[in-house]
Amino acid sequence: MIKNFVEELQWRGMVHDVMPHTEEHLMEAMRSAYVGFDPTADSLHIGNLVPIMLLAHFQRSGHKPVALVGGATGMIGDPSGKSSERNLLDEKTLRHNQECVRNQLSQFLDFTSGEQNEAVMVNNYDWMKDFSFLDFIRDVGKHITVNYMMAKDSVKNRLFGESTEGMSFTEFTYQLVQGYDFLHLYQNNDCSLQMGGSDQWGNITTGTELIRRIGGGKGYALTCPLITKSDGSKFGKSEGGNVWLDAKRTSPYKFYQYWLNTSDEDAAKYIKIFTFLDQKEIEAICTEHDGQEHRKILQKRLAKEVTITVHGEESYAKAEEASNILFSKTAAEDIKKIDEETFLSIFEGVPQAELPRSEFENGLDIIGALAGKTDFLKSNGEARRALKENSVSVNFVKVKEGFMIEENDLINNRFVLVQRGKKNKYLIKVI
Repeated sequence: MIKNFVEELQWRGMVHDVMPHTEEHLMEAMRSAYVGFDPTADSLHIGNLVPIMLLAHFQRSGHKPVALVGGATGMIGDPSGKSSERNLLDEKTLRHNQECVRNQLSQFLDFTSGEQNEAVMVNNYDWMKDFSFLDFIRDVGKHITVNYMMAKDSVKNRLFGESTEGMSFTEFTYQLVQGYDFLHLYQNNDCSLQMGGSDQWGNITTGTELIRRIGGGKGYALTCPLITKSDGSKFGKSEGGNVWLDAKRTSPYKFYQYWLNTSDEDAAKYIKIFTFLDQKEIEAICTEHDGQEHRKILQKRLAKEVTITVHGEESYAKAEEASNILFSKTAAEDIKKIDEETFLSIFEGVPQAELPRSEFENGLDIIGALAGKTDFLKSNGEARRALKENSVSVNFVKVKEGFMIEENDLINNRFVLVQRGKKNKYLIKVI
């Protein structure tokens, strides 16, 4: 059964530009649409989630999604929104990255059901690798004028923007190569729609032009807004850089925390874009959240939905438990129950020192843990003052001068968490 895909995107705030008659075209029958993904890393990041959700909603509306991995275009570099060229990768690395990307997309898309609208993945390197330069400029290049290409914002911004480097011929031809992808998929995969971020409109419409001029047909285009944060900072970035979908690059705990820490304004927008919750349920969550913002009802539900989709129920449960530990009255007991990986992700970036296990065999004096054997506090005198102020904790339990840290105090038999006050934490790792 075909559902109204464009209408679904519109209430979610996911439509920036759409070519006329796209909605009618999609309501007539099952259609195929594609989105391109950059394979220059072995993981996608949350900046890729919007185009992923476009494909997921497309499939849920009864249509066939095509995920294109840009093996060929990844070797060139898209000038859209960039100020410099990207590093070029070899074929072996690109193939490895493609497989990693497919695994991540399979969390959102059905590749294996055997249904008519089962998702497929393609790599444009497969049809570009044997396409000679002479054949390309003869069969494709002659159909698009330089004037047409120069009029694109992605080209104008690089040629006349702040960058003094201009753009290479390689990047200038990018829109032709991407345009040819659309033509190829139109002719070979019956693909009539290309989707992407709003910065891709120029590249996508070059494809519709090639379909018209060479294929004698009609291609359609739909773009979504580029996601921004209300405070002006860049969406998808944390203090450590990109927020990745790969648990090895960004732990499920850190991933969960990213969504949990969004502002009320952003969370109200993101829950429509990044979850599959329906309009009625989202409105109910927002209503419950209003007036009791301190409970973070909206953020918690957003973080739950996205974390489960990307990492699964078990990882979400661990991330939520770890998140609650820091604010729990039973933190001293709870922290002993979490696994080492989650423990380390919670305290990633906390200053630390390594001490040999022998230091704990007869007990490590708290003064030594604070200053003598570590650099947490500046001196033994400062350590004693902190202890007199009753501001020192070991594994969330307040301690006094004379306290000895023993082996049975070690979390996961490896760690001791020392604190002065609520904010100053220090990790002692036993080696």
